[in-house]
Amino acid sequence: MSLILDHVSYIYGADTKLSVTALDDVSLVIPRGQFIGLIGHTGSGKSTLVQHLNGLLRPTRGTVYFHGQDIYDKEYNRKELRSKVGLVFQYPEHQLFETTVFQDVCFGPKNLGLSEKEVELRAYRALKQVGIGDDCFYRSPFELSGGQKRRAAIAGVLAMEPEILILDEPTAGLDPRGRDEILGQIAALQRETGMTILLVSHSMEDVAEYVERIIVMNRGGILLDDTPEAVFEQYQQLEEIGLAAPQVTYVMHRLKQAGLTVNTRVTTVEEAKEEILRALALRQEIM
Repeated sequence: MSLILDHVSYIYGADTKLSVTALDDVSLVIPRGQFIGLIGHTGSGKSTLVQHLNGLLRPTRGTVYFHGQDIYDKEYNRKELRSKVGLVFQYPEHQLFETTVFQDVCFGPKNLGLSEKEVELRAYRALKQVGIGDDCFYRSPFELSGGQKRRAAIAGVLAMEPEILILDEPTAGLDPRGRDEILGQIAALQRETGMTILLVSHSMEDVAEYVERIIVMNRGGILLDDTPEAVFEQYQQLEEIGLAAPQVTYVMHRLKQAGLTVNTRVTTVEEAKEEILRALALRQEIM
């Protein structure tokens, strides 16, 4: 089963002189189990798109289907949808409000009508999944560091046990170590559970390292939708819309222009290292 957007358009301020088209006839299929990156310059429609995926925004035109059902049918339970399609906002402060971290993470599953024991078990598992130690459980969420707040916000959504996890810029403002820790934990979670993850990011290196599919948005539409290797091979097209490929892509192209026989479609530092060593060994054999 999957999440489908069928010719979805969204206009802010529709029927006014100040109307702005944020999404323009977007059709998209998100199947179960994929790790997807969503990229685009500011104003490309990324945030508007993800808010359609769990019904926070209603399309001006078009339809959103989850497991084959129109989420705006009169009898459809959108509260249940939001427990299945979890959205973690860019700023964790928008999602943290209880007096302790543990209470905050309990809030979502408690609203599902679960027993107190099940609520607390879910909260405990979720906090452990994101790497928050027991010493932080009963602190105020607003006493946490920036990275810890992001982990707590993610845990609050994970405790709902969603089928799809949407992360809107989860590493914004973090140092490299904090960024790697959070993304590493998310990647491990995806491998262990098979959960569908949609990562919204401005970091080309992050999406190149972790995702298996990249969707590139521009002017409210989908410009590219393919594997990281295929998307970043179109680096000149990305540059035309104000984006870029990972630094590895440019390095590999320059090496090829300098005469080294390398595969320019590699996207990560580790892949590039192996490819350069292979190409150098081949050159040595020829010489």
